[in-house]
Amino acid sequence: MAAKYSSKINKIRTFALSLIFIGFIVMYGGVFFRSNVWAMTIFMLMGLLCIIASTVVYFWIGLLSTKAVQVVCPSCKKPTKILGRVDMCMHCREPLTLDPALEGKEFDERYNKKSAT
Repeated sequence: MAAKYSSKINKIRTFALSLIFIGFIVMYGGVFFRSNVWAMTIFMLMGLLCIIASTVVYFWIGLLSTKAVQVVCPSCKKPTKILGRVDMCMHCREPLTLDPALEGKEFDERYNKKSAT
């Protein structure tokens, strides 16, 4: 079974969104320790740190997204952004590359690493 790929920007945004939900769940877990003020405070602070980390990740991916190369997908004809040598279309998951040496090759995320050719 082939691995399911998605665009790098969408992966990072999904991670940031999951940090928000993890933060809320951890904070909600602190409610069960209402009798112990220290435990409740620790849970609330850990949840808050997750939410702050999510904000930092969203800010970082926003900056990264402004520097990404914008292209028109040949399959769905919608504009999408490419990070690295290979990436997927955000809309239709078509493999995209700007490197002429990689055109026609099987999609592999390892092409984005310096050691892979």
